[in-house]
Amino acid sequence: MGIVAAIQTPSVYLDSMACAQRAAERIAEVAEHGAWLAVFPETFIPGDPLYHDYAAPDSEPFRALERQFAEQAITIPGPETECIAAACRAHNMTVAIGVTERPARAGTLYNTLLYFGPDGMILGRHRKLMPTFNERMVWGMGDGTTLRTIETPQAVVGGLICWENFMPLARTVLYTQGEQIHVAPTLNPGSERWLSAMRQIANEGRMWVISVGCLLRESDLPPEVAALGLFEKGAVLNAGGSAIVNPNSEIVAGPAHGVETILYAEADMAETLYAKRTFDAVGHYGRSDLFGLTLRGIEIPLQIGDSSPMAQMSDHVWRVPQSVVAPAATHTGAEG
Repeated sequence: MGIVAAIQTPSVYLDSMACAQRAAERIAEVAEHGAWLAVFPETFIPGDPLYHDYAAPDSEPFRALERQFAEQAITIPGPETECIAAACRAHNMTVAIGVTERPARAGTLYNTLLYFGPDGMILGRHRKLMPTFNERMVWGMGDGTTLRTIETPQAVVGGLICWENFMPLARTVLYTQGEQIHVAPTLNPGSERWLSAMRQIANEGRMWVISVGCLLRESDLPPEVAALGLFEKGAVLNAGGSAIVNPNSEIVAGPAHGVETILYAEADMAETLYAKRTFDAVGHYGRSDLFGLTLRGIEIPLQIGDSSPMAQMSDHVWRVPQSVVAPAATHTGAEG
């Protein structure tokens, strides 16, 4: 049993360090409520590149915002990750947060989900496999090597970013690692289709699902961005729509639309075990004698054995580079 938190708060738009500082403030806040896990939206740092929906690619506003967005993408590790790591250490918090990542020696940006442990260690990094629609003008494609869970004392945590959650094979790869909490940072504003998908994932994986949407209002934009005239005065540009779903596919917190808020839930891992007694997608319903799954040419077992699910996976696929796992404070300028 433990409290988990879905943090629906706006980014400090196109200011990566200020975003990290805001995340640190919210980590402190949820710690006061007894939470052990804090989940932030997709690309919380440095914000949603929604100008792609409002400006022509060859327009001056588009080019100006595109350049600023790229400049505010972060390297991992870096000062922004150290800011979050320090908050995790101070408040004994596990964190999942969406960022836009720029490798130190490459020009391609990635839509990345970062995991921090309560000691400030970066436990994992997942790059979004398939940017959606015009997102392909912003982010590159992940290569699949980051489809892994993290193990914490409270639960096995995994996640997918936005429409990756509609990819059944990507979900299954995480299920095979014993996932108990699934985080789903998103830019979707909590539509009926999205919430139905979150309930389906909870039902299919028999686990907790924490969906955290991006809240962004015209009033949250810096004056120089608002002055471009792309966005209607006072408009809610993204309503958030965050929700928490239990292993019985019931929404137990949210959905929250159009407001800055933090959703909490008591997430009892015993509920995942009980729910799997009737259906276990990678156990007694796995039927590995009939079906097979491979990732990058490596066969993934569809039925979890007696050993740790993580121990069954190939080092070639699942190993996280030490430059990423090590405490951010001990590195400067390393490539992510």
